[in-house]
Amino acid sequence: MTYSNSHPALLPTGLADVLPPAAAAQAAASARAMAVFQREGYEHAEPPMLEFEDSFLAGAGDALTRETFRMMDLQSQRMLALRSDMTPQMARLASTRLATAPRPLRLCYAGSVLRVSGGSSARDRQLRQAGAELFGSRAAEADAEIVLLAVAALDAIGINSISVDLNVPRMAGDLTADLGLSPASKAALMTALDRKDTAEMRRLAPAAADMLIALTNIGGPAEDALKAAEAVALPDAAAERLTRLAEITALIRADAPNLDLTIDFVEHRGFDYHTGVAFSLFAAGHDRELGHGGRYRAPALDRDNGEPAVGFSLFMDAVEAAAPKPEPSIRVYTPIGMSAEDRQKVQALGYVIVRALGPDADPVATASTLNCDAYWRGDDVIFLKDE
Repeated sequence: MTYSNSHPALLPTGLADVLPPAAAAQAAASARAMAVFQREGYEHAEPPMLEFEDSFLAGAGDALTRETFRMMDLQSQRMLALRSDMTPQMARLASTRLATAPRPLRLCYAGSVLRVSGGSSARDRQLRQAGAELFGSRAAEADAEIVLLAVAALDAIGINSISVDLNVPRMAGDLTADLGLSPASKAALMTALDRKDTAEMRRLAPAAADMLIALTNIGGPAEDALKAAEAVALPDAAAERLTRLAEITALIRADAPNLDLTIDFVEHRGFDYHTGVAFSLFAAGHDRELGHGGRYRAPALDRDNGEPAVGFSLFMDAVEAAAPKPEPSIRVYTPIGMSAEDRQKVQALGYVIVRALGPDADPVATASTLNCDAYWRGDDVIFLKDE
């Protein structure tokens, strides 16, 4: 298939322009999220769009290998990676430039990422993220703080009826560790777990199928799921994860007693690099995931096994789609010769001014053409609907 480049508005598949007023709404949503992060002690960091491939794809970035655009840097003769996620960049900052900063280290970010694959959505390849990462603490309180921070950000954006689905991505691995499954069988089992395909679970891992199916079936409201899980005979490693999950759940519930909190013990999709409790965020009436996060190991120059970390990313395109639409600004067409003092009076009312650039014999018609709601006449704002 060949693509014509004759039309200047044509963009690569999976990329889209964001036009007014949607661009302003998206920027406002990101700003509200960042304000919440910073209010809670998370400091804003802004890494570059391009990094050296070997540093970007280390640690958490390894799971993004197939989604990352790469190119040769003509200056250094090294391969560069165009960021496909911002979490690996925060991890790099924590392990290098901020390696000696006091722990726990709290960072937040907002920006765009670009991914290789795309689906039916026009923006599947270019995504906007806003998120936060906490480095240097293994405490369950850190996990709970991150979940509650994500919920607070969505609430500040105006999204109601938020639900959090807690997951334990490594639980299935604990249950099948001694079965000698091949890499292909492990991957197929993870897919079966995500699809809740019990027949495939029995075919791939018959020795662990009863436990896997039991955990699959008891997923649901957090407290009910935890109580039901107590009846499942789990190996020690899986039981420890369950204890940790219960501790984090209790901490979240203590701060947010009315939060819609569910548990899926075997969900794995999207949590490739997570090592502990993970979570996904949703809103009632919207089927798109608003964000996800969880615990992982961040690379650390002085530690072979990395540094404990926990964080999340909000998918701002989905967040903005779920948020209430802001009231449009009132636009006032203002003539040449209007004093700065009068313009300030209009703006003090919360109105947007659209200035004339020359003499105008018919300001009413011009105001209408420029999508204004009103115009300035004499010493007052006159609304077009009143003309």
